[in-house]
Amino acid sequence: MNRVVELLAPVGSQEALIAAVESGADAVYLGGKAFGARAYAPNFGGEELAAAVKYAHLRGVLVYVTVNTLVDNSELAELAAYVRHLYHIGVDAVIVQDLGVARIIQEVAPGLPLHASTQMTVHNLEGVRFLAANGFTRVVLARELSLAEIQAICRQSSLEIEVFVHGALCVCYSGQCLMSSMIGGRSGNRGRCAQPCRLPYTLIDQQGQNVLQQADAGEYLLSPKDLNTLDVLPELIQAGVGSFKIEGRMKRPEYVAVVVDTYRRAVDRLTAGEQEYIVDEADQKDLAQIFNRDFTTAYLYGKQGRKMMSDRRPNNRGVRIGRVIQYNPGRKTAVIKLDETLNQGDMIEFWVKVGGRVTAHVSQMSADGCPVQGASPGMAVEVAVTAPVKVNDRVFKTFDAKLMTRARSFFSGAQTVHPLPVTATVEVAPGKPLSILLQDKDGFSGRAETGFIAEKALKRPLTREAIAKQIERLGTTIFVLQELGCHIEGEVMVPLSEINDARRRAVEELERARLQRFERPPLPETSRVFLPAANQRKKKDDGGRTELVVNVDHRDKVKAALENGADIIMFGGESFNHKPFLAEDYQAVLAMVRKHDKKIRFSTPRIVKEGQKSGLLADLALFNQLQPDAVSVGNLGTLQMVKEHCSLPLHGDYPLNIYNAVTVEFFRHQGLSSLTASPELNLAQVEQLLIPYHAVLECLVHGYLTLMISEYCAIGSFLGGLHTGRCTTPCLKGPYWLKDRKEEVFPVVTDQYCRMHILNAKELSMLAHLPRLMQMGVERVRIEGKKSTPQQVAKVTRLYKEVLEQGEEHPLFRQDKLDTVEPGNITRGHYFRGVL
Repeated sequence: MNRVVELLAPVGSQEALIAAVESGADAVYLGGKAFGARAYAPNFGGEELAAAVKYAHLRGVLVYVTVNTLVDNSELAELAAYVRHLYHIGVDAVIVQDLGVARIIQEVAPGLPLHASTQMTVHNLEGVRFLAANGFTRVVLARELSLAEIQAICRQSSLEIEVFVHGALCVCYSGQCLMSSMIGGRSGNRGRCAQPCRLPYTLIDQQGQNVLQQADAGEYLLSPKDLNTLDVLPELIQAGVGSFKIEGRMKRPEYVAVVVDTYRRAVDRLTAGEQEYIVDEADQKDLAQIFNRDFTTAYLYGKQGRKMMSDRRPNNRGVRIGRVIQYNPGRKTAVIKLDETLNQGDMIEFWVKVGGRVTAHVSQMSADGCPVQGASPGMAVEVAVTAPVKVNDRVFKTFDAKLMTRARSFFSGAQTVHPLPVTATVEVAPGKPLSILLQDKDGFSGRAETGFIAEKALKRPLTREAIAKQIERLGTTIFVLQELGCHIEGEVMVPLSEINDARRRAVEELERARLQRFERPPLPETSRVFLPAANQRKKKDDGGRTELVVNVDHRDKVKAALENGADIIMFGGESFNHKPFLAEDYQAVLAMVRKHDKKIRFSTPRIVKEGQKSGLLADLALFNQLQPDAVSVGNLGTLQMVKEHCSLPLHGDYPLNIYNAVTVEFFRHQGLSSLTASPELNLAQVEQLLIPYHAVLECLVHGYLTLMISEYCAIGSFLGGLHTGRCTTPCLKGPYWLKDRKEEVFPVVTDQYCRMHILNAKELSMLAHLPRLMQMGVERVRIEGKKSTPQQVAKVTRLYKEVLEQGEEHPLFRQDKLDTVEPGNITRGHYFRGVL
């Protein structure tokens, strides 16, 4: 294997930056104080960011900055200024989620490379092709792909492909999760995820009973293990992956140092052509020791079911080092039979059968009654404990003092861990200045001369040794003297202070030469940015009418919606009854809609993996025959396929994350005639999107919204034996819910692709505020009816239709009886609170 692959490290602080660079990263990704998907990391201010770029570039390390959040209209001007700053300080690329953000970057900083964040949910070749056509240079693929799918994409991609190789996993497709947002107002799409996936849940049935009591399952049903691909690196390189990305901008610098160093050595062995690649067991132990929730290869070899989940513990579990063989309550000590080494200064944790965890700092320990500093596997050692433990309790090391010392050596010392060797050539002759030429291994050089003209020495002429002593003084720089060439003519004298000054200036010149390769041409003084004016907002014409869209997945629900006033039927995509949509379903629904003289919009799935594209193509061929009024898309890859294989009007659904007016404009230019706004927008933000000449805007107003869509299925994993390679489809035997620690219950449904959808515990209802949406100029409002029965669809559709027709003159408003028809357990979503 001689393919060069980039090792990309996470950086959340200055110490983590040093750790990443010194431990061998080829590139780092980090965030500023705004617009990054890890808002709770320390991150970098403006001057800090510039210094970080210079620090990395001097060492030949590239810097990518995360601008990977959804951006509000009010932030667009600040974003434009920030992007220009990134360009000027030499950032090598920006990582982007919001296509409106990408459009602004292309306008205000042309030439600044764009990387598509995993938040864009790119999971097939068409998604990559779409981004290639729109100016991106790299795509970070979704973490749900198999090795075969990654290989298929890499082999046909014109862009660089980046994949995650280590670190935390999201249980939901990145960019599609609304759970943190809807539960607590902290949006993952805005960089403030509260990680509800790491909280405890119970899987219950219709009677409210815990169905996993006999399944030997933990309570952290949405908490994946950590990704570890150290064993899989050869296959990933063979697949054609261009960049290996390590997750962890929220992690401490010691974690960055250990993980990057481990993967650096592995990648170097592979790219050097090592015949047999064998992972050192000690490296795997170090990776586990620095942080793990246990490890998994995620979906690289297919769905693993419960084997992928850390259902018993959502945080670091450390490394198991042995079991308790004796507890001494009088002395408050425990004797541990060791399977791994234990040293003074380590931290350990006892997994007590009853009562949770007991932690202990190993400040002292003894073996056979004698104090010891360290102990090896097989030994029995006695340590102090803070609470009772029991015989056979497992013991885990959560802090390894020696490993942490080694990790800190990468970033805590005054000297550079991996200095750059330089060759120095010094020339001096009477009547001439002394000159110093420094050259590094990359071919860059710096030269300086003394201001002093060499004179004939009267007492102590310059010697090679004296010159070497001054030139070697490079300790505060990134360089180390490897070789010195001295050319001294005659017996000359130059003051040592002059030599030191020339050396300093030669170093500065060498640094400038190393940095020059990263310089870009200056930007024009002004660049146009699309910033919608407040007075451009569209008001509803007197003769205008807000249309009612109803999204359903069954013919009976279509009938119910049509008979009760729906203007547009949305049908297809994912079913919430696990059954696929057949050609005769589309044909029958179209006939019903046409009979009622209404409109029909056929949906496409949110996720279409490589092996599922043939099914979508068959559906598109059918749609071309049936001629619905529009086809709805919710993913970039699907959009690319529909544009290539379908000639019908296009609708952009909310999974596209339509959050600002520039994104609206982007998709309008892509041929989308209507769009569903992000459900994370508040009313004021929605109003900002209602601008003349743009696509028709649609808002979700009722129903159970999907909070997560996942390749992992909790039902199949713990009840269906999914880890065995074949699921018994328990999801077909009845409805299930996830109950959280606050007794909220979230419906869980599976679609025809065996993907899990977690729905909101509360039903969205904007019936009481429908007149306001109408007055704002919202062209369409939508009911999500896939979770509802036909009877519920009929009732809700009729109510919304009546209010759309009568407005505040409806009896429910005049008699103040809205609370009699709205369900009790409802939410207004983000319309009145927005997100952080």
